[in-house]
Amino acid sequence: MQPARMIDPFANNDIRRWVQAMHYPNRLHYDAMYGMQSRFGQLIAPQSFPVTMDDGHGSAPSCIGLIPNSHMLFGGDEWWFYGPRIVAGDRVWNERIPFDYTVKETKFGGPTCFQRGDNFYYNQHGDLVAKQRSTSIRYSQAAGQANTPTDNQDDPVWGDDELEALEARKFEWIRMLHDLGHSARYWDTVKVGDALPERVFGPHSIVSFTTEWRSYTFTQWGSMHRRTDLNMAELGFTGPMAGPEQDPTEEAINPENTDGAYIGPSRGHLFPRWARFIGMPRGYGYGASMGAWITDYLAGWAGEWGMVRHSNCSYRSPALTGDITIQTGTVTDTFVDDEGRHMVAIETRMVNQKGAVLATAKAEVELAKRPS
Repeated sequence: MQPARMIDPFANNDIRRWVQAMHYPNRLHYDAMYGMQSRFGQLIAPQSFPVTMDDGHGSAPSCIGLIPNSHMLFGGDEWWFYGPRIVAGDRVWNERIPFDYTVKETKFGGPTCFQRGDNFYYNQHGDLVAKQRSTSIRYSQAAGQANTPTDNQDDPVWGDDELEALEARKFEWIRMLHDLGHSARYWDTVKVGDALPERVFGPHSIVSFTTEWRSYTFTQWGSMHRRTDLNMAELGFTGPMAGPEQDPTEEAINPENTDGAYIGPSRGHLFPRWARFIGMPRGYGYGASMGAWITDYLAGWAGEWGMVRHSNCSYRSPALTGDITIQTGTVTDTFVDDEGRHMVAIETRMVNQKGAVLATAKAEVELAKRPS
């Protein structure tokens, strides 16, 4: 498949825009002076950042071949991180390779194709930064529309007192970032059964989802060498979902027609009418953003001396407008791997305010060992 290729290198404001959209107030990624005082000596991008430049959120190699009258949702992402950090001035390109698929019967969409594809993110030096194995769920648009829930199409209403309590609850996780600061979270101090601090954000809205969309570099007009091997109709997207999203020829003529916020398969996220057309009750969030939330949650806990090395995320249900997202995690193991790295295994989950599961993940995080 054609690779995703950036035109301009990343800038610090691209990094800032991303963490702001992802609700991740880690000063390493937006505060220049704080970054200079860190072990890195400068502002760095979060580990979740590579996916910002890919023109399909990593889904391109997991959405190939014609499935007539179909739509696609994100089913999960598996990530491996190899060490190089992204900083301003870097370019990243993505080598995309389809992996496998299987077809299963589902209540939501009838015969449903679960398709996976790999993304290899390299920097301009040829260093492998990260690998993403994305899962796409491809199903009948008509079946999805017929099974659209009808009992929760209105956003829940939050009272002023509830919103104020939510802000206090959100700040508890942010306080953890401040308390850790530039210090290391040592592997020796972590025990099986330890609970990670709760992280809360939301309520989600069309505005917050739009902010997410605009933080992806590829959504900016002229930001990418667009693929010429991409045709939404040839993939099977149907009717109003088969617009010329990401089309390079149309971008030069009328870029609004190529902007997935307005036209094409991505429009369902931001317009409830089109959300219901493909089976969602109201505006809904982006799968790749859910993956970023998981990576950021783990990386924020690990601190600047730690690193998420691997995570395997399963997306159960998207975040919907009006809902909040609550993240929790538990340490399930501590071990030294074959490379001599001091690792912590963590299971994490995301739920909404009603306890409905949005995503689960298992991850391995490298931490520093306390000096002897």
